[in-house]
Amino acid sequence: MDLITDLVLQAVSSPWLYLVMLVVAVVDGFFPPVPSETVLVAAAAVAASTGRPDLVLLGVVAAAGAAVGDNIAFAIGRRTGTTRFAWMRRPRVAGAFAWAGSALDRRGAGLILGARFIPVGRVAVNLSAGALQYSWRRFALLSVAAGLCWAAYSIAIGLLAGAWLKDQPLLSAVLGIVLALAIGLVVDRVIALRARRVAAPV
Repeated sequence: MDLITDLVLQAVSSPWLYLVMLVVAVVDGFFPPVPSETVLVAAAAVAASTGRPDLVLLGVVAAAGAAVGDNIAFAIGRRTGTTRFAWMRRPRVAGAFAWAGSALDRRGAGLILGARFIPVGRVAVNLSAGALQYSWRRFALLSVAAGLCWAAYSIAIGLLAGAWLKDQPLLSAVLGIVLALAIGLVVDRVIALRARRVAAPV
């Protein structure tokens, strides 16, 4: 356990952490299996115990990466639509696209901001926004705001976990990740239920 703790602390205090955070945040914008929240929450949890890394800088880097990734997804949607590839036609993904498309016209700003907190949902919304010719200038501004909110939220979860387990940086990182996953799961379920109600015939 001490060896694992040392490895985590070395990784978090490494100057490469900021580059890693940037890359995973960018890729996560269009490929949700990449765990950008995990990296950010874990780093914040460890920082609560050790004072490293610089969370303001890490948050700015994460927000910038998130905004770039979201805009890449938007560009992919504008170029390819939402049905070109087989994975886009899977029932869950197709349902997410249908929900995003129907909601963009009614509450585009709130949808883009809120979707940043839902891994599959944000990709669906951003691809749909591009495919449906949503204003890129408006989308770009919203993606920056969403990235900043998401980074602040993820850091807050990590700090909360770190405050509970101040002298256990590894356990606080694990707790922070579990909290983030649990909140994400709850939000995902709520969105899925709302989408089913909207799709249900009257």
